[in-house]
Amino acid sequence: MDILEKLTVLTDAAKYDVACTSSGVDREGAPGSIGNAMKAGICHSFSADGRCIALLKVLMSNACAYDCSYCVNRKSNDVRRATFEPRELAELMIQFYRRNYIEGLFLSSAVVRNPDYTCEQMVEVLSLIRNEYRFRGYIHVKAIPGADDRLLKALGLLADRMSVNLELPSHESLQLLAPDKSRESILVPMGRIKTGIHENRTDLVKHRNTPRFVPAGQSTQMIVGATPETDYQIINLTAALYKKYELKRVFYSAYMPVLSGRNLPALDTKPQLLREHRLYQADWLLRFYQFDAAELLDEKNPNFNPLIDPKCNWALNHYDQFPVEVNKAPYEVLLRIPGVGVKSAQKIVRARRMGSLDFVDLKKLGVVLKRAQYFITCRGKPAMGILNHPDAVLRGLLSEQGARLATPVMEQFSLFDDSRSTKEDLVKCLTGQI
Repeated sequence: MDILEKLTVLTDAAKYDVACTSSGVDREGAPGSIGNAMKAGICHSFSADGRCIALLKVLMSNACAYDCSYCVNRKSNDVRRATFEPRELAELMIQFYRRNYIEGLFLSSAVVRNPDYTCEQMVEVLSLIRNEYRFRGYIHVKAIPGADDRLLKALGLLADRMSVNLELPSHESLQLLAPDKSRESILVPMGRIKTGIHENRTDLVKHRNTPRFVPAGQSTQMIVGATPETDYQIINLTAALYKKYELKRVFYSAYMPVLSGRNLPALDTKPQLLREHRLYQADWLLRFYQFDAAELLDEKNPNFNPLIDPKCNWALNHYDQFPVEVNKAPYEVLLRIPGVGVKSAQKIVRARRMGSLDFVDLKKLGVVLKRAQYFITCRGKPAMGILNHPDAVLRGLLSEQGARLATPVMEQFSLFDDSRSTKEDLVKCLTGQI
């Protein structure tokens, strides 16, 4: 198999690994070297200055020794196999960079022979790229659970970011679908990477020229929808991972039913893409909006409402805390208003020092009024036509016409007055089905 055929096979096999993350490091080019890593972000997305930045996302090999039920590369699956030699992959990556196809590398691999051998091959690739080709750009590498600590450290000294995929949200699901893996073999490397980062920070204080260990931190990925865990379980696990292992990101990947199996969803099952989106939104609330996982969901309400974003979902479940007077509310309370982001909350705090704000002012400050109007007052007054009732607010949030539909629907359907409304009823009302 020639290099082009290997590239075709192994880039396609890597498409289920999530790589949409910013680089988190700022390393400029140097004489005799090529490439640089920018804070703006390197991934299949857009940087802060509007540039579209790409990584070469590829597997070292898809010839896996494990038999995970959900994985297209499992050893029992009949797929075309390929494995790069370290020199082949390093040369390919550098040639792509020189032709301006990419600006960095996202490297993962199936487990070839055993974790140590696979990790040794990946270390050799990165060593060639960094030391022989003098590449200073961004590299994200997936650590192999079960590999020796010395190999993980060697990877961390060559990469900018490392990730150890958690794969499934619970120990029971992992045992059911990935019997060759264990929760401990995944969490132990996470802990060691965290320890290595802390030790490296101490060494950098003492010796400025100390090589940096995983300067962009670590992340992980969970598959959503392959097993029956609720959003409540997933979001609590996410919060625990952020707290215990100081992860930069937790990624969620909606399960794609590409394989059949008795423990897997049917092949005609649609990927839970909207659920994945809601989990990312909730993750954002945990990291930037000072929410705790226990506030967002509980055992009585274990899943997010797919029809509205998690912040609106929380606000409707805690409607007794609203409306909020934007001219008096502290910053922490402003962050909890749907439609108010971190930057707009900061702008509100600064702007109201000069005088009281009204709805026109809020719109100029970047507040999304089509959501925020249901939860705020300005100078003690609500927005015109807004009904102070959770069901009316939900209908307004779901409808493109917002509050204009709330009044006639409220008058026509008494079911909203006795708290017996359901999501299905609300959707039918808005779509004219009842």
